[in-house]
Amino acid sequence: MSDLPRLSRRTLAGLPPSVRRQPFDPATISTGIVHLGIGAFARAHIADYTQPLLARDPTWGMLGVSLRSSDTRNALVPQDCLYTRAERDGTGERLEIMAALTGLAVGAAEALRHLTNPSVRIVTLTVTEKGYAFPDTPDPTTVPALLVAALRGRRAAGLAPFTVLSCDNLPANGDTTRRVLTRTAELTDPTLASFIANSVAFPNCMVDRIVPTTTDADRARVDAALGAHDAWPVICEPFKQWVIEDRFPQGRPAWEQSGAELVSDVRPYEDMKLRLLNGSHSTIAYLGQLAGWQTVADAVAQPVLAAHISALMTETATTLRLPATTDLASYRTALLTRFANPDLQHRTAQIAMDGSQKLPQRLFAPARDRLAAGHAAPRIILGVAAWLRFLQGCADNGAALDLNDPHAARLRQAAVAATTPAALRDAIFAMSDIVPPPLAANDIFRRDVLAALDLLTTQGANATLQHWNATLTNI
Repeated sequence: MSDLPRLSRRTLAGLPPSVRRQPFDPATISTGIVHLGIGAFARAHIADYTQPLLARDPTWGMLGVSLRSSDTRNALVPQDCLYTRAERDGTGERLEIMAALTGLAVGAAEALRHLTNPSVRIVTLTVTEKGYAFPDTPDPTTVPALLVAALRGRRAAGLAPFTVLSCDNLPANGDTTRRVLTRTAELTDPTLASFIANSVAFPNCMVDRIVPTTTDADRARVDAALGAHDAWPVICEPFKQWVIEDRFPQGRPAWEQSGAELVSDVRPYEDMKLRLLNGSHSTIAYLGQLAGWQTVADAVAQPVLAAHISALMTETATTLRLPATTDLASYRTALLTRFANPDLQHRTAQIAMDGSQKLPQRLFAPARDRLAAGHAAPRIILGVAAWLRFLQGCADNGAALDLNDPHAARLRQAAVAATTPAALRDAIFAMSDIVPPPLAANDIFRRDVLAALDLLTTQGANATLQHWNATLTNI
């Protein structure tokens, strides 16, 4: 327990002048946004775009909701919901006190009371890819069921529906959310399902900011800089991007004034981010886990991996259809710079989580597009093969690897039972809910994945990368 005074409204005035503070009284803001899944990313990204606007319009404060864990509430409520955002890169660390949160709720019952408040006009989500599973039964504890219940309550009370803004790394995340909520409502109330499908706004958006897990060392460093104790600061890179389809019938904050891009179609930007940044991240994560490189910066500091990732982006970029004004070369250069940032400590184990939910859009989709155009996809395929090898749970040096995935049990069971690389490929490719069947059946894809997996199994990640770089020519 720290001996320093706790960060709070009372201790704000005593913070060092170098620590930025909000230009408004935190006590004056009210809730206009409810955020489901109030983790580090939401506090470092959505709150960061919203906070600069609250001095002019204090009605867009954010109330955070966690359906299961009370950890964030327990950490932040004693701090009047204040926390520190620490931007880190090679030039140093910049601290700002974040005051966009109006409160924190835990559990569906408490969340429902807030969601049916007339002042709430937007609900934002960061519930990870696995939070969007299509329901078989009307489970009341899920995010889709909570949102359906809230929309039902608002409709019964004569309140306009809130806009639902997914900020998760899913293709067409708004469209996906609409389908999941509609399907959830259909299980119990087809009339409500029709209302949700036709009368509720679900803008698509793309978010981008690297926000690693906060460590005890981060907390100690932030406390020392503040001269006060912050139980849960967030650490992030300076780079941030938010591209949003401008469909908000009940209004929205003027996010464009704090740097967001409001567009009519987010899909090209979404594909660029999912395939270049996230696809590279997943490839770095699985090769890094196999080779023993614990952070992204450690991994890309290896010339053999940095060369592969640069070539991977060249290969994947051929699958994109971007606006003519997009400076793709600068974007790729910025990604490599961001990956190399040693101050973020973005763990490869963290990125490796939930691969069954992430790889379809990050690696399988661009591989499909390359093959459909008559081109090989060896750089993408190496990432897929590294994931398969990772599923066996053993690094190249024999260290055990954790598998944190919604399908962990059956993935690990199939991977451990496989006695050859071909058997491993076949067992995982047979899972049609994870690997798209047309891709799993593609002879070229199957052959090339097996070739990469053979090398990873017999030679390890580092030697495989050396071989890949020495023998491949990107188109």
